[in-house]
This record gives sequence, structure tokens and C-alpha cells, in this order.
Amino acid sequence: MSAQDHAQPAPDAVLPGQTVKHNPLLDFSGLPDYAQVRPEHVQPAISQLIAEARQALAQATDPSTPARWETVVDPLSVATERLSRAWGMASHLNAVADTPALREAFNAALPEITEFWTELGADARLYAQYKRLHASLAFTALSPTRQRIIEHALRDFRLGGAELQGADRQRYAQIQERSAALAQRFSENLLDATNAFTLHAQADAVTGIPDDVLHTAQDEAAKAGKPGFLFTLHQPCYFPVMQYAQGRALRERMYRAYVSRASELGDPALDNSPVMAELLQLRDEEARLLGFANFAELSLEPKMADSPEAVEKFLLDLARRARPYAERDLRDLRSFAAEHLGLPELAAWDIAYASERLREARYAYSEQEVRQYFTEPQVLAGLFDLVQTLFGIRIREDDASSGGAWHPEVALWRVENQQGELIGQFYTDLHARPGKRSGAWMDDARARWLRPGRHLQTPIALLTCNFAAPVDGKPALLTHDDVQTLFHEFGHGLHHLLTQVDDLSASGISGVEWDAVELPSQFMENFCWEWDVLQRLT
Repeated sequence: MSAQDHAQPAPDAVLPGQTVKHNPLLDFSGLPDYAQVRPEHVQPAISQLIAEARQALAQATDPSTPARWETVVDPLSVATERLSRAWGMASHLNAVADTPALREAFNAALPEITEFWTELGADARLYAQYKRLHASLAFTALSPTRQRIIEHALRDFRLGGAELQGADRQRYAQIQERSAALAQRFSENLLDATNAFTLHAQADAVTGIPDDVLHTAQDEAAKAGKPGFLFTLHQPCYFPVMQYAQGRALRERMYRAYVSRASELGDPALDNSPVMAELLQLRDEEARLLGFANFAELSLEPKMADSPEAVEKFLLDLARRARPYAERDLRDLRSFAAEHLGLPELAAWDIAYASERLREARYAYSEQEVRQYFTEPQVLAGLFDLVQTLFGIRIREDDASSGGAWHPEVALWRVENQQGELIGQFYTDLHARPGKRSGAWMDDARARWLRPGRHLQTPIALLTCNFAAPVDGKPALLTHDDVQTLFHEFGHGLHHLLTQVDDLSASGISGVEWDAVELPSQFMENFCWEWDVLQRLT
């Protein structure tokens, strides 16, 4: 059964005037074709989709259009969902396959799409339509889910500047455009600063570092035409060096480089200090324009927490309870480092190294040795086995080429019910590489949605991590922290994929308060400590 057996195209799968070969960002007939996207596709696709969305907005806000779900929400959702999916493809590629040409194309389209979303969120005519719908008898006939969507939309209109007038309204739009550009620059500076650093070392300086890390570092040096080893600040290299390198000078140089990335201590062109300062100023100005005392109040408006004071009280109480244990652990670590490692003063670049030595001495536990048991294929098999048991689903690998994967290491998977019917699909992109943003995250490529016309659109998730890649043809090895990260992101993926909600704005992770959205992911993390689960993973 192929990847698209149950993913039938929607009636408007390919936009008028376009064909699949013209622009893959305008093809909505099945799985997104990331492999075919080129930088020159971005601007034309986004411009066309914004024009389509503006037409839908004009129709939804026409005085003759009744304020009903079917005449306002549905048609606008169809148009904006296509725009979101196309921009999501470009954004994802920008995060995992960064190139100068793609970055230029992405940044060229960013002001236009930011302007559209800002205008849409502040459109007084559309706001009035939603208020009329909310006040009508038709609202009371809507499902509780749709009523919640309307109420959240009214809140978001207020937070989006729909009640601002004149110069304040214009200034709000300027703030949104500038903030989007600054956020993008922040990410680019951090990625570029991370990629720019390398540390060349000879064999006498690398004692203690795991063999697989040294193998990769040796390959990097050979590519650069140098003898010895070339270390980088990418996570699969940086963290093992900090944990295992016996050479304190090497650890110090790596640490100082890592914590000063994109700062005033490095390349001035990549310094994020002025970027952050301006973002903070713009956030404060935005909050005050909308009638809030500060940005913290604005940020909490769509969240569960009541107030900044409640958040601060919670955090301070947590710190008060945790601090004595942290201080005790630090005293133990300092004592151990002085007595056994010859480190009378414990510096920041010694913490990970000393902690690992303490674990080995006190508990006979070595994270490096534990890695040998957590091979990536077995961890994935154990994870899938667990969720199949928990949720009564089946997971099997699909043909990634049919989904236009953006890299040869990317895998595509199917989630099916017990009858073999497609529930959703997800991509896994698990290894660090140049041009890929650091960290781990889950994003959605497509949401579950019972579209107008009763066509069921199945969800697609993107699971991205930055684990160490396989070495010498052997399976990649994961630390227990890596396993927790994978379970965490898969929890987000399950939240997105297993939703039973048919309405787009409340499906999966959509419409969930951001201080609640971490619940499924943290729930899944707990299984990493269960003995019967660990046996499945090793």
C-alpha cells in the first residue's frame, strides 16, 4: 500500500494556472514534495497564495455575506490553510536545509507574509463578521468546539490590533514586520556563528573523548585538508567533548566558544545583542499599544496562567524547594573534583566532565557505555511498540521518496488504525548536519481537517532532532538524554496525529494553550524510566 492510498487529493488540490512541475509549493494533492522545492519557487507561490487569501477575505467580509460559519470561516480557512502549508514547507526547509539562496528567498517573502497575517488579524470587517456570528442564534447551534474557535478568534482579533485606530494601528503593523525580521536574523546569526567555529587539535589533546566522536572529528579534519581532529559546536560533538575530554584547556576553549556564540564577544556581524535589545523594546511597545502594562501580561492572555505574578510566584516557590538540593549536589561535586580530579576550583567548563566522573565513581554508570545499548533502530522499534500498545495503533515505515524527503537520512512513517486505515504520517529527521538548526522540535506539515465538502484530510508531522549520525555503517547510538528527547518530541507528534477533532483551528496542537501543550510530550518522557520499556529499547 503506497503512501498516498488514503490521502486522496482535495477538490482544489492544485491551484488554477499552475501545475505540479511549475511549483511544488502550489501542489496540495498529497504529501508535500520537499525535494522539488527550489529557492525560486518561494516568492511566486507565496504571492499567489496571498492573493487567493485576499480574495477569500474580500468575499467573507462583503456586506452581502451572512455571518455564518459556512460563509465566513470555511472559505477563509481553505485559502489561509494553503498559504500556511506552503509557507510551512519553506520555513521547514529553511530550518533543516539552509543555503544562501534559500535564505535569501525566504527573507524576501517574509515581509509580505508577515504583512498579510498582520492585516488579517487586525481586519475590522472580519472582526465585525465574527462578532455578528458570536451574537447570532447560529452561534448557539454550533458545536462546543466551533464555539471555542469563535471565542478564541475574537480574543486574537483584540490581541492582533483589530481595535486599534489610526497611527497606533499603523505602528502595530510596523512592529510585527520588524519583529519577524529580527527573529529570523537571530536564528540566522546563531546558526552562522555555530557553523563558523572549528577547533583543530592533535592526538595529545583529545584523551578521553569517545572513539565515535574522534572518528567524526578526524573525518572533518581530513575534509579540511588538515591532520589531527577538527571539533565543532554542533551538539553531537560539543557535549561529548565537554563530558569526556581530559584536557581542561580544550574544554575551556570549546565552552567559551559555545556560550559566546552570536554575542558581542564574537563576530560583530553576528552579534545578537542589539537584536535582542530591539526585540525587547518592540515587545514592550506592542504590549502598551494593546493596553497591557508589559509584554508578560500580553503573553499570558492566551495561556492558562492568570498573571505574571502567579508565574513568578510558582517559579520562586520551585526554586526555593530545589535550591537546597542543588547546593548540596554542587558541594559534593566540588569535593569530588578537588579530591579525585585535581580541580580545587571548579570552573563552568569542568561541570559536565566532573559530573560524568562522579557518576562513574559513585554509581558505576557511564553514559558513553549506556549508548552502546541504545541503538537508534532498536529505540525507534521499542518506542513504536509502546505507543502501539498504549493507543491501539500500528506504525510502519513508508516510502520517503513518495513524500519528497529533503535529505537521504529522512524517513517517512505511517500511523494506521487496527483495520489498516491511515490515521496520519510523520517524517523523522534525527541527525545533526551543517545547515540544520540545532535543538529538537515537532512541527506540523498538515493538520487533520474535515474540509468543506466532507473530505477528511489526514495529519502529517515533522519530528526533528540533532543526534549523532551513524559511524562506519553502524547504527547511530543514543544517550539516555537522546532517548528522552525522542520520546518528548514523539509525544508532541502523537498529540498532532491522533487528534479526533475535525475543525482545523482546534485540531491537534492548534488552539491549545502553550503552557498546556507540553503535557503529552512530558507524559511520554516518563516511560524512559520504566524498566519494561527500557528492555524494549535495548
